[in-house]
Amino acid sequence: MRQPLFRAALAAALLSAAACATLSPEDQALQGSYAALSAAVAAPHRTPANTARDQYRHPLETLSFFGVRPTDTVVEIWPGGGWYTEILAPYLAQGGGRLYAAAPDWGQSGIRKLKEASPQLYGNVLTADFPAFDANATRVPNGTADVVLTFRNVHNWRMGYRREDKQDYSPEAFRQIYAMLKPGGVLGIEDHRLPESAPVERERTSGYLKTSTVVRLAQQAGFRLAGSSEVNANPQDTADWPNGVWTLPPTLALKDKDREKYLAIGESDRMTLKFVKPR
Repeated sequence: MRQPLFRAALAAALLSAAACATLSPEDQALQGSYAALSAAVAAPHRTPANTARDQYRHPLETLSFFGVRPTDTVVEIWPGGGWYTEILAPYLAQGGGRLYAAAPDWGQSGIRKLKEASPQLYGNVLTADFPAFDANATRVPNGTADVVLTFRNVHNWRMGYRREDKQDYSPEAFRQIYAMLKPGGVLGIEDHRLPESAPVERERTSGYLKTSTVVRLAQQAGFRLAGSSEVNANPQDTADWPNGVWTLPPTLALKDKDREKYLAIGESDRMTLKFVKPR
């Protein structure tokens, strides 16, 4: 498994410290960011059901690979119930950063619940519409985000999820993400991975996407692929299940049928891709 770049850089910094006794300001910032992120992942406020999934979602390694710093302005696209928000909100608040939760109105209920239940942790989380089709929508201001993150959502845009016409609006979603990022900003994507040899039609029904599809969509919007990580890979996932990716945990769409089999496989095989908006 490939080591995340952020973690590798930290290891190099620590080795340098052993040799030179002192860290450079850049290495000190790197070490401090990693320590703060580790603390956010281990924080007691996180929901036990969420921490139980760390073994599949690898939040420390994933966010380290994307290079999220505590001083960043971060946009989390479609945060759902706030699995990553539980980590990002206190991490960014501690460092003076800013977090946007961007979703359609129907997709912001989870964030509203977090803000109401724990205003001291999530009260500063900003909300925005995404995708923003309405001229009066609340948008993330163009050119203001250091990092945009989206976890297991691109397949929804490709499928036309929750849109009556089932129209694929992934190109427009990538265009809007590109606009909100600063030059040099990072787009981090994690999604269920479809083998490149599989029929492309399965992207519209299975919840899985080919890596080449995601790379093409990002590049068409103007992004440059900066790296990929296998931190969220699962070679036991063959991506050919009867109810698509939802056959596997945590959904377990078949309920008790072959439940132990799917629990043994674990959560899906996922691509983890880092893109950069050129300067």
